[in-house]
Amino acid sequence: MIHIKPQMSLVVELNVGGELYTTTVGTLKKFPGSKLAEMFNMSKPPRPDSQGRIFIDRPGTHFRPILDYLRSGQLPTHSIPEVYREAQFYEIQPLVKLLEETPQIFGEQVARKQFLLRVPGYNENLELMIRIARAEAVAARCSGVVVCAVRTEEDAARCLDALQTLETDKRSVVKFGPWKASPAITDLLDCVKMDIEAQGYCVSYQPYAAEKGFRIKSSDYFYKFTFTWW
Repeated sequence: MIHIKPQMSLVVELNVGGELYTTTVGTLKKFPGSKLAEMFNMSKPPRPDSQGRIFIDRPGTHFRPILDYLRSGQLPTHSIPEVYREAQFYEIQPLVKLLEETPQIFGEQVARKQFLLRVPGYNENLELMIRIARAEAVAARCSGVVVCAVRTEEDAARCLDALQTLETDKRSVVKFGPWKASPAITDLLDCVKMDIEAQGYCVSYQPYAAEKGFRIKSSDYFYKFTFTWW
């Protein structure tokens, strides 16, 4: 068993997800309210690895920027989203707040995510798209999903006939919108592509080819997302 002395200057060896680090208890407990500091609470000693090093089951690569910040206040310049996620896990709130001011995190948290919160059923629609694509992937290199994206109630009204035509042909259509925010339809489509790719899929989109029975220009609202499997 590891016995951690109360001295803040005590040197400790860490094994963070297979990456080895050496630091002091004082550095790790720099922010007393953090989860990282709590890990070194004397009444709850952390578990050791087979070599007696303190083991933390987290991604080791991104712990180095965390440690650099604790030692000197240095902010990371690479892999900021990943470091941000680790800072949240360790509950190092000063670092979390600083990272939230960086363009990468500010743009994602304040701009893009706030927009997507204004798109009804966005996450559910992503899951539906993936289910449809996977269902059509049997013995096929690619599978397609038709998406209808409407920004306003007026757009939605214009698409009713086209949607009914597709439903009559028994074609599944995933409908996004309308939404009350400034981003355009192409902005939404880029978000859909980005979030599906983030799950490991290879996907692209293009305007859906107009078919007979459409009373509107289909390329304004209808798009085909193509999932490529191999």
